[in-house]
Amino acid sequence: MNLPSSPIASRRLHVITWGCQMNVYDSARMTDVLRPLGYAPADSAETADMVILNTCHIRDRAAEKVFSELGRLRVIKQARAEAGQDTILAVAGCVAQAEGREILSRAPYVDIVLGPQTYHRLPEMVARAARAGGAVIETDFPAEQKFDFLPDATGPQLPGGVTAFLTVQEGCDKFCSFCVVPYTRGAEASRPAASVLAEARLMVGQGVREITLLGQNVNAYHGDGPDGRTWGLAGLLHALAEIPGLARLRYTTSHPRDMDEALIEAHAALPALMPFLHLPVQSGSDRMLGAMNRGHDAAAYRSLVERLRAARPDLALSSDFIVGHPGETEADFEATLALVRDIGFAQAFSFKYSPRPGTPASGAPNAVPEPVKDERLQRLQALIREQQDAFNAASVGMTMPVLFTGHGRKPGQIGGRSPYLQAVHAAGSETLIGTEVMVTIEAMLTNSLTGTLLRERAFA
Repeated sequence: MNLPSSPIASRRLHVITWGCQMNVYDSARMTDVLRPLGYAPADSAETADMVILNTCHIRDRAAEKVFSELGRLRVIKQARAEAGQDTILAVAGCVAQAEGREILSRAPYVDIVLGPQTYHRLPEMVARAARAGGAVIETDFPAEQKFDFLPDATGPQLPGGVTAFLTVQEGCDKFCSFCVVPYTRGAEASRPAASVLAEARLMVGQGVREITLLGQNVNAYHGDGPDGRTWGLAGLLHALAEIPGLARLRYTTSHPRDMDEALIEAHAALPALMPFLHLPVQSGSDRMLGAMNRGHDAAAYRSLVERLRAARPDLALSSDFIVGHPGETEADFEATLALVRDIGFAQAFSFKYSPRPGTPASGAPNAVPEPVKDERLQRLQALIREQQDAFNAASVGMTMPVLFTGHGRKPGQIGGRSPYLQAVHAAGSETLIGTEVMVTIEAMLTNSLTGTLLRERAFA
């Protein structure tokens, strides 16, 4: 295997990303890390000198899906080898962290296995794989924080360059009984505020107008501030809101236990902070919340929502729900439906419980039968869809700012997002892409809204 000898060597990199927004961000940063070795993006695995499969371990049968994809990549690697072309194949992310040795055992043609905390070491891993010709595995949790060793980001993380993800916090100390994140991402750690602000300014300078701050528990952010104090997420948001040209701020994913008063007040004080919050609750049953080790009950969640809506009356909510956690009874499930009806969500994500190896719930008794989980999930999703449709229908006739990010569904249209993350399409010039324009919403379609441009809203 030959490593490029200089930074100008022409090598191609293809990254396949599964899972959450943080994986999207991580994939972009791995691209940044490898650029000095001469790697430029490739459109496909067939044309790449290095392929990285950036994996997610949250959903059911995650590892098996990885091995299935590796089988496809093995064929590509063999075909390239027969043509005299080397291919470095790497598996990154949470499945790599959890299944590192198993990956090398079942797929010995993989060259590098690295966990999500070690991708700043990728250049060294590539060199080791090229020199030794054997597999390299890096799944320890290093003492140093990876963000301290990453190069400056080189560009936006999303197509079009108008919106971008920015990781500010990683890891989790909550240990919910169903979740693998503490085992695959490690303990909670936060980036220094100065580093976040510098990357945000770079993004804005390249045309980004909306930044979504990412973290497994993003509102647990506690980074070192440039003033020598520890900043919470509220302080970071206030500083980000002062960046000229940055029109919108969002953050995800939050934990109810980390929503402090300063953050609630930020929703009232910062116009740039969008009135749409993803706040997972998982269940409306106190018994299930206890079994999940969520650290709050349904009443505390309802109270938190009341305080948030008092601070920002136009706030819309999204959430996550797990159906069929071990021991869930019909009464427990009905409590979840009651909470959904009481609060009202603009959208929500709901899933059947599936055991994740190594988590406390994976060995819990009283498993809920699959047909029961299926039936409950259908009932919950029907209620959520009803609420989502009602929320979108209520937008018809309203005039709201839309940040246009690209072309629309039809010729002559441009498309963007409302403050509530609704997809919006309108007839307009592509010169408006990257700007925020007032739009009167005229109709609700299946998964989007359509409207008419009213006027432009200039950036500061």
